[in-house]
Amino acid sequence: MPTTSSLSSADQAQRAAAALHDLKAQDVVILSLAGVSDMTDYFVIASGTSDTHVRALGQHVIEALEKEGVKVHHAEGLTTGRWVLLDFVDFVVQLFHPTMRSFYQLERLWSDATVVPLAPHREG
Repeated sequence: MPTTSSLSSADQAQRAAAALHDLKAQDVVILSLAGVSDMTDYFVIASGTSDTHVRALGQHVIEALEKEGVKVHHAEGLTTGRWVLLDFVDFVVQLFHPTMRSFYQLERLWSDATVVPLAPHREG
């Protein structure tokens, strides 16, 4: 389903990061893949504290971005909560159980990507 939001992909990634902060995600990082990969513009990576927390984070991001007119194109892992992948086409959200994040080390794998500073988070 096409996105009806006028937000840029950078703004959408920041909104996803803010939604993750809302539910106390850990170690939230945005990586810009410009010049590194054509698959997507940004990765938003974060950890939850448990499988339940990871699932809740994923659902919260989907719901928060839908309110902005941004629809998830594809989702994986929401039932297990070990590694959730939310593909919004222009950016991808990857949520990990802490043990899975340290195992896959995406930040290291994509070390050529630029870390994007997170926008200041405003509470509620």
